[in-house]
Amino acid sequence: MAENRASRYAEGVPCWVDVQLPDVEAGKRFYGDLFGWSFEDSYALKEGERVAALLPKTDGRMPTVWTVYFATPDVEALARRVLEAGGNIVAAPLETRSGEAVTALVTDPEGAVFGLWQPLAHPGFGRRHEIGTFAWAQLYARDTETANDFYGPLFHAALFGPDAKPDFGRAPVADVFFPEMPPHFVVHFRVADCARAVERVTGLGGRVQAPPFETSYGTVAVVTDNQGASFALLQRPD
Repeated sequence: MAENRASRYAEGVPCWVDVQLPDVEAGKRFYGDLFGWSFEDSYALKEGERVAALLPKTDGRMPTVWTVYFATPDVEALARRVLEAGGNIVAAPLETRSGEAVTALVTDPEGAVFGLWQPLAHPGFGRRHEIGTFAWAQLYARDTETANDFYGPLFHAALFGPDAKPDFGRAPVADVFFPEMPPHFVVHFRVADCARAVERVTGLGGRVQAPPFETSYGTVAVVTDNQGASFALLQRPD
């Protein structure tokens, strides 16, 4: 099976993303125009396959954010390991309303939030690494050694195993953002032309947090949508 159409994901591989928005319909118009997504209920589709979810924000006190989920065959066991490694649980393991997965929200020792995803009927991305789909998750940490000490053992096979093809990197917060910004994950979506995609974001009412810059994995720009959710655009090298 092609790498970008995997039916299941090994533990520690980013396998799903969602965003909680105050206005889901406005979000559909923004992302549909930007990435060519169509929609089926809360699911964003590319070529008819699920690539993300746009969910209604139910608590105004919570941030408007994209969340990346890492695959696991046992969400409760992985949540315990997160605690043992110095992280915290934000939302305990719970089956989704659709019954398609068991999920949890946790943090690393520095407070960066990420999700855990145990598939039931929904294994995760139907497509990834293509234009308009998930391509990378970057953790911006205060201390990358602390991050390495936490995520290395937690997701060792996905990061360092013989078949590892990581979709996940770490960098200091101050490399891109103000040093005072809390540690956090930034979800990256692949685009054909980063500069043009940035122009499209601003044309749709979004804004630029970090204009295009070069990384080891491609040209990246960090932007927000028209409701304030941050994400990144990634143009891979030819």
